[in-house]
Amino acid sequence: MKTNKISTKIKTLGALFIILMAIIIFTTVYLNDKNKKDALVINIVGKERMLTQKISKNIFYLYYSEKTNFSELNSASEEFIQGLDSLKNGNKLTGIEPVPNDKIGQQLYKVEILWKDFFDNVNNFKKLQVKDTKESEKLLKTVVETIYNTNNNLLNEVDELVTLYTLYAEDKTVLIKNFQYFAAVLILLLIFYAFTQLKIIEENANKFLEFSKKIAHEKNEQLETLSIDANEKEILEVTDTFNCFINKINSAMSESAVAMEHSKNASSKLGELTDEFDKILDELENSNDVNHSINKTEDMIIQSTEDMMNSTKKLQELREEIAKLSNACKTKS
Repeated sequence: MKTNKISTKIKTLGALFIILMAIIIFTTVYLNDKNKKDALVINIVGKERMLTQKISKNIFYLYYSEKTNFSELNSASEEFIQGLDSLKNGNKLTGIEPVPNDKIGQQLYKVEILWKDFFDNVNNFKKLQVKDTKESEKLLKTVVETIYNTNNNLLNEVDELVTLYTLYAEDKTVLIKNFQYFAAVLILLLIFYAFTQLKIIEENANKFLEFSKKIAHEKNEQLETLSIDANEKEILEVTDTFNCFINKINSAMSESAVAMEHSKNASSKLGELTDEFDKILDELENSNDVNHSINKTEDMIIQSTEDMMNSTKKLQELREEIAKLSNACKTKS
């Protein structure tokens, strides 16, 4: 039968609790941090969509107002380029990682291709806007119309990119929830296992208590041994030690009882022998020589009887001491 130490079980349960809680905390913090970065990425993608509209509106405003102040247009274009580069290659300063999966990477590639054409038209617009010729006006009108048409395509693809990043972030949120549910189930199972193990230990302790009370009120000279079905090494060792002590007491009590019986038999035999000698003495009391010898023999027998009685008394005292030891064990139990 395989046995385990109680201390080992307690240490194992404690270690499992600590490891599981550490994993939960670490994973939750890590995934939450990733979610924050995902929110930052979604914010950048949403801003990219806004910038495409801002650039288009600024171009239409400059075209119809015939102004050449391109600062706002340049700022929006530069911001769009930086955002696109962060989405594609990542940004160590803000903690943004590169493209997370192939689907987003393919969509980002589409946006990048459309942006290059769109940005070329923006640069052409700036060049033609500063010129004041009829030919430049015709080309400028064509460029503005192209910007208007391509802006919708770019806007739609950026919208699709926003959707993909949003779904990716939502999937992570679902992953966090599922992990937390799984961890909660593991903790409940661990608590249940710990409760059952502690319940078994408590039951075995109660068996020891009940057995000690039973010994304290035991009337038989022979004490019964303790029987506990347990897997814990400490409990088995205590049970074996306890039973070994009980067996030694029972053995000592049995041997003392046998010795007492032998002593009583010897005393009885000596008594009978003394009675026989008394009869012989009565028959030979007139013979001085014989009387002298018999008196001497009688003295020897009496001395032997006294020695035997002393031995019997010592055996009786031994039995009483063992009984006291047994009672003391019962009282302590």
